[in-house]
Amino acid sequence: MSERVSLQPAYVLHQRAYRETSRLIEVLTRDYGRIGIVARGARRPGSRIRPLLQPFVPLLLSWSAAGELATLTGAESAGRALHLQGDALVCGFYLNEVLLRLLTRHDPAPELFSAYHDALGGLQTHGCDPTILRRFEKRLLDALGYGLQLHEDARGEALSADRRYHYEPERGAIPAGADRDTPAGGVAILGRCLQALAADTPLDGICQKQVQRLLASILAPHLGPRPLKSRDLLLQIRRRRTTE
Repeated sequence: MSERVSLQPAYVLHQRAYRETSRLIEVLTRDYGRIGIVARGARRPGSRIRPLLQPFVPLLLSWSAAGELATLTGAESAGRALHLQGDALVCGFYLNEVLLRLLTRHDPAPELFSAYHDALGGLQTHGCDPTILRRFEKRLLDALGYGLQLHEDARGEALSADRRYHYEPERGAIPAGADRDTPAGGVAILGRCLQALAADTPLDGICQKQVQRLLASILAPHLGPRPLKSRDLLLQIRRRRTTE
């Protein structure tokens, strides 16, 4: 039985050529999660929808589906395209690449759509601010069921801002030196950095590094062994700047 969806808020995450004149687009939708959609005729030079089906353009998409792939039946702009430039553009592609790696098709996550929309707005306004990326990664882990315990330590006690912890995904924040029977593992991090991540407040230089290590260590098993192209590109750009 065919399903028809009309005017669903969506963003294009990726697209590639499909057959002679069409494109296969992977989109993040508000109510249906990640969807694979065939846009018939979208590669033709005169296609009306061709300019719309680009990353970082808020869209309203309509489609029909009877199997794994849907067929696009309509596309409208839902607002101005976000103009991401330089590092912010690469960071936008990082968000897209992570979502493509971690999301399975047809798994609704409205809160993740909101997190993505907010992150893109932040990148446009503030550039590639690490706080924006870490906030998105935290919300992504929450949506996938791998949320962090950020309000108390592994013993159920309130986090202390000045105390050092070792964060283990399966146990949470273990106060440094408190668990003498277990070798120190996990990622070393200050309590105030966990508190800042929990409160979505700006991260200072120390917390930026510690929170990035923490979230990268938790995301790594789910992302798989292949390096992220967007992450490598951003590192190359920043290395080039330091040598100019």
